[in-house]
Amino acid sequence: MRIDIISVGKIKEQYFREAVSEYQKRLSRYCKLDIFEVEDEKTPDKASAAEEDLIRAKEAERILKYIKDDTCVITLEIAGKIYDSVEFAQKLEKLGIQGYSHLQFIIGGSLGLHEKVCSRADLAVSFSKMTFPHQLMRVILLEQIYRSYRIIHGEPYHK
Repeated sequence: MRIDIISVGKIKEQYFREAVSEYQKRLSRYCKLDIFEVEDEKTPDKASAAEEDLIRAKEAERILKYIKDDTCVITLEIAGKIYDSVEFAQKLEKLGIQGYSHLQFIIGGSLGLHEKVCSRADLAVSFSKMTFPHQLMRVILLEQIYRSYRIIHGEPYHK
């Protein structure tokens, strides 16, 4: 399986970079993982709804350049489907059985994802109704993908 994480913004904090690196190393025995960072737009204080939509649209154009036609695109959205860890593992396994050999997970910027990206998604997933910083969300996503592979392979994992 090939997995891409396409994320708006760079990881600035060293401890997040170290966590991402650790999960990249752990996942290397299960899949080929690539992480693509697209530039985030600065959001002015008290931006109007139109300004926010323009920011999301600019970020969407950068994201869409990385999306391949033959992939399963999975967006992370507050309004997406919530899975527990076992269900998420089962979903990833089922996607593989259905013939998807390439998954692309999309993490938006501080304002979320533009409709252009959401409409391209084959699946929208939510990890919570709460909002998380994109840097932390990348670590959480990688951890859950790693946990999924452990579950799929019948290996122990923390509950």
